[in-house]
Amino acid sequence: MILFIDMNSFFATCEQQFNYYLRGRPVGVCVYTGKYGAVIAPSIEAKKMGVKTGMRLNDAMLLCPDLVPLETNSGRYREIHLKIMNLLRKYSGDVIPKSIDEAIVDLQHHKHIYKNIEDMKKLANQIKQDIRDTIGDYLKCSIGIAPNAFLAKLASDLQKPDGLTIITPENIDEVLSKLKLTDLPGIAGGMENRLKNAGIDTPLKLRYTDPAVLKVACQSIVGVYWHYRLNFSEVDLVSSPYKNMQAMRQLSREQRSSAQTIDNIFISLCMKLEKRMVAQGVYCKEFGMNISYQNGQRWKYHSKNAPLQDGMTIYHTLKQQLDKYAKEHGGKTLLHEGVAGLGVNVSDFVTADVLQVELFEDNIKKDHLRKAVYDVKDRYGYDKLLKAIELKEGHSAAYQDLIGFGSIKDMYNEQDWVSNSNKIQNPEE
Repeated sequence: MILFIDMNSFFATCEQQFNYYLRGRPVGVCVYTGKYGAVIAPSIEAKKMGVKTGMRLNDAMLLCPDLVPLETNSGRYREIHLKIMNLLRKYSGDVIPKSIDEAIVDLQHHKHIYKNIEDMKKLANQIKQDIRDTIGDYLKCSIGIAPNAFLAKLASDLQKPDGLTIITPENIDEVLSKLKLTDLPGIAGGMENRLKNAGIDTPLKLRYTDPAVLKVACQSIVGVYWHYRLNFSEVDLVSSPYKNMQAMRQLSREQRSSAQTIDNIFISLCMKLEKRMVAQGVYCKEFGMNISYQNGQRWKYHSKNAPLQDGMTIYHTLKQQLDKYAKEHGGKTLLHEGVAGLGVNVSDFVTADVLQVELFEDNIKKDHLRKAVYDVKDRYGYDKLLKAIELKEGHSAAYQDLIGFGSIKDMYNEQDWVSNSNKIQNPEE
């Protein structure tokens, strides 16, 4: 009773939907379109030419000289995502967005409407047609149908683009017998090695291995979850609010050649996390930073602190660590033209209602002011009210709104996720 909808080559197809003359042509959506920019979303046509997600643009052009590189248009992708979610809710109140291009439709409360596999197939085809008719005639999706969310996701991956695959108790062994361990969503090289070391070298063996053996093989409870997933129990359906937040940017050659631009991007990442924490009503007790370099090296820092929400406090604390490193290494800075990417993360959240305010600090007023500022920004636009730090030259460009394929919880308030989770966990209610 689970449908998993996966929009095919979503970012690129959205661009082809809006620009008729891109249709049928290989398209690569990039964060930036410089020579060494990364392709984050190749179109169906580009994929057929060998272009893969994460490939450098110069390498992609060698494979596909006709590739049309485009910069991301996050507002467009969000708009279409929300339209698709609203369409899916016509068929079920239990719709869980899993990412910008994926969603689960849970039909367990509609068993009297969708009584058998044929009804489910008819619904899946109707969803495909409704997307084409009401949202975009060039948009395609693959749909998987199965007894739980994991198997529905797996089914959606088996036939692309525009596929429809059903996994049932009757055909699951046949489906699994044709796959490798790494074909299963969530199993990469490390987990594959652990399983193979335990003598479990195929998905079919994984299904029939005792859960206690799997727990030892995987060195965690995750092994038991694999047994549940492949034997039709549900462990993946519940969505929840943030456990951690991360803001990351890859830097173009032009951006990393300017120390001021790098610093502006650094500030924008901290402010992005502040915005998310304000929206979710949480304060972090831990935060950190990671820097990746063109030569493959990395630098990481992690700190525990009193609960905080202020982006500039995070920025200044991290900046102190960068300055400390430079002082200890003869003035050698960590933010230089060799930087490939920056990331700032926050975690270990507490909510405002349990926050203990320090005796001599007027934090309550600061928190109310911060929330009021973002209420104004949300209502009238981000650039209508700015902090002094955001008036720095080049800061607005550094703050360019980007969106990836991961979490899209910024687009929903926390209560949406909590209530949806409760509804699924307690169907009798």
